[in-house]
Amino acid sequence: MKAFLTYMFIFFVAIGLTSCEIVGGIFKGGMWTGVILVVAVIAIVIWALSRVFGGGNRS
Repeated sequence: MKAFLTYMFIFFVAIGLTSCEIVGGIFKGGMWTGVILVVAVIAIVIWALSRVFGGGNRS
């Protein structure tokens, strides 16, 4: 009986969540991950260029 209730719960959750909502959530997460990575790469490139071309304080 417990297995039956578990399967029924999974069934109703699967019906409640449409595939469009799931795919939309995945793409939102992917978009923000991409934005953060691009900003981080640009910051690292700017930092590296400033170190190479004398932006840093050398002793």
